[in-house]
Amino acid sequence: MKIDYQKRLNTLWDRISEQNIDVVMITSPANVFYYTGFNSDPHERFMAFVMDLRNDRLMLYVPALDKEIAASESFVENIIPISDEEDPFTKLKNELGLNVRQIGLEMKEVSMFRQQKLEAVFPDVSYSDIQPAINHQRLRKSRNEIEYLQEAVDIIEKVLAEGIKKVIVGMTEAELTAELEFLMKKFGAAGPSFSTIVLSGEKAALPHGVPGDRIFQNGDFLLIDFGVITKNGYCSDITRTFIIGDATARQKEIYNIVLDSNLAGINAVKAGEPLKSFDIAARKVIDESGYGEYFNNRVGHGLGIEVHEEPSIHKNNDQVAESGLFFTIEPGIYIPDFGGVRIEDEVYINENGEVEVLTSFPKKLQLL
Repeated sequence: MKIDYQKRLNTLWDRISEQNIDVVMITSPANVFYYTGFNSDPHERFMAFVMDLRNDRLMLYVPALDKEIAASESFVENIIPISDEEDPFTKLKNELGLNVRQIGLEMKEVSMFRQQKLEAVFPDVSYSDIQPAINHQRLRKSRNEIEYLQEAVDIIEKVLAEGIKKVIVGMTEAELTAELEFLMKKFGAAGPSFSTIVLSGEKAALPHGVPGDRIFQNGDFLLIDFGVITKNGYCSDITRTFIIGDATARQKEIYNIVLDSNLAGINAVKAGEPLKSFDIAARKVIDESGYGEYFNNRVGHGLGIEVHEEPSIHKNNDQVAESGLFFTIEPGIYIPDFGGVRIEDEVYINENGEVEVLTSFPKKLQLL
């Protein structure tokens, strides 16, 4: 399976061609990967994919220690290494010359520090924001990308199936987290796509709680929200909630309400409808059950190369859904000092405008 990076660059150029840009400088590691195939976190060091539109030149600036791997992975052949002793902005000026008037940047990504450094070497430059064009392009996933995303889903579902076999009363959240993250590597992932969430008992009411030393007890909720990033650079994100031992009538009631909400949200998904309608459909189930005050977050978010991308699926988003969108549906009920339930799936609006659900891990309540 091969990504057509030249096609991606052509699409970007078409979107920004009216902005009179001389040079495009992309510094978000995720966007560098999207356009070049080189996937790296440079940490504090400078990394940038640069398109000199005046002469159709492509350059990939990388920390010197990454030169060889960049050369082997990147679509861009002109790799420019920067040692720790060099000033990347001086090197940029030397490569591009002084007659740069307009630079296209990801405005959300560039810090004031880097802007000042750019202005020092290009004193007469002005800036255009290319972030909207990039976001719009990355919003729609190709079928190739869906295959990569399905791989990430398949791995995390194998991890979950094996991981829950290890759950016993007396185990801690942190211990199960370690077991799950070991399984991620065992089953071929590069690592977790975000910090694994394992919450038990009353802590399951914390949507983004942190696993700790709480010990699993009989009758606990067990909420597991996690994902992997594959070696191909794509992420998964899934949540399932279980009961350890015996479930009470109220726990079963809450679980089934969230499951109905999850299914209502998924069933609403199709092209041509406003994104908010998916949130509203899921939220209506919880509201009508009397638990609306305990569901106070959006119903979903996009994901792909990053675990949180566009679109945002919330009740005020009037954007119309179209083929190619990929996002989560993840309603929940979170009751302080009692516990909570979240059920999260990944869905894709396919070429026919219909919903495809990539996640397949069973959603019927499981007692562990």
